[in-house]
Amino acid sequence: MAANDGEEEATVSLVDVLEEDEELENEASAVLGGSDSEKCSYPEGYVKRQALYACNTCTPKGGEPAGICLACSYKCHEGHDLFELYTKRNFRCDCGNDKFGEMECKLFADKEKINSGNKYSHNFFGLYCTCDRPYPDPEDEVPDEMIQCIVCEDWFHGRHLGCTVPDCVELQEMICESCMNKTSFLWNYAAQIAVPPITKVSPCKGEEDVKVEIENDEDEKKIKNENPKSPGDEKVQVNGTSACKRKHQEETEGSSEEGSCSGCRLREMKATGKSRTPQGAVFWPSAWRTKLCTCGDCKVLYADAGVSFLMDEMDTVLAYENKGKSTEQAEQAGGAEGRDPLMSALNNLNRVQQLEIIHEYNDMKTELKDYLQRFAAEGKVVTPEDIRHFFEQQQSRKRRRADAGQYYCS
Repeated sequence: MAANDGEEEATVSLVDVLEEDEELENEASAVLGGSDSEKCSYPEGYVKRQALYACNTCTPKGGEPAGICLACSYKCHEGHDLFELYTKRNFRCDCGNDKFGEMECKLFADKEKINSGNKYSHNFFGLYCTCDRPYPDPEDEVPDEMIQCIVCEDWFHGRHLGCTVPDCVELQEMICESCMNKTSFLWNYAAQIAVPPITKVSPCKGEEDVKVEIENDEDEKKIKNENPKSPGDEKVQVNGTSACKRKHQEETEGSSEEGSCSGCRLREMKATGKSRTPQGAVFWPSAWRTKLCTCGDCKVLYADAGVSFLMDEMDTVLAYENKGKSTEQAEQAGGAEGRDPLMSALNNLNRVQQLEIIHEYNDMKTELKDYLQRFAAEGKVVTPEDIRHFFEQQQSRKRRRADAGQYYCS
């Protein structure tokens, strides 16, 4: 494939293309694989976790927020302006209920007027973070990643979390500052098992009178407080240890397990006197939920705060994504040898046949790209039926070419 303007020629093999496509498919299956693309999820009740969408065409800002399942986004809202919400927990599909006026769900029309157990946020109007902005934001030129809070399930810009975002593989989950303050008992756990913070006092938090200076090397832990407002303001903790060091994680895990069989683990953590400044979002290492106390009193505490799901390791987005991947792998394993049939076929062809296949593949890829661009230009959702129609057209053209090439001898 030649590049323009005299640039060096770049070549991409068919194997490279297939591997890239496979990677994209795996990412999609991780999010969508755990959800049904053919049947409305409403009959399943409040689904533990599923891919969700909001329709800006049917329920625009100013009205009541509503969410629809994956299948309804394909069947009932084709061509509509949709907001992709990634996944949400304990949600029941709203498609066709009273929030949609006269519209009925094409997949499951017999629905209650309202789903009182659903929880909504500004995400359902395409807005995110404390800045209440869309994503992607055409007016925001600052490159930044969006991170989802596991409690409120809102998405936040990394720069708006009130803390430095670690970049460790072990960091699987984040709880925003607002949710931490609403479930204040979690600060006790944060002091023991969460990723140590790199503390910085933000002037936008109304703490301008507390000046914190963090020195490097030997002076890293020296903090200078000027004009403290209260004893609580004087306690500014700085942990100079790298958040990625496994040694610290092992130590915190070990300390949290001590006495786990002798009563309330939360009460024992409080007794240690170890604390953490209640400021900024908190990042939690892998399997941190297993360190939470599950005594009777703590279960009541979780229920009152509306966070009982924290005791469920299968509630995590990672568990949902793994489910999607496992489903996809199981379907692939059902085929011959459990591998890509095109890759298997290429290995059994000679050089000339491989070149012919590559030529046909490139033609098909170009036509498919043109076909999909029409949907993008019109803002329509591509459905499985659209893809099947495309390949039916391809087969029809192939047959016509084959018929045109036949010659008969008398």
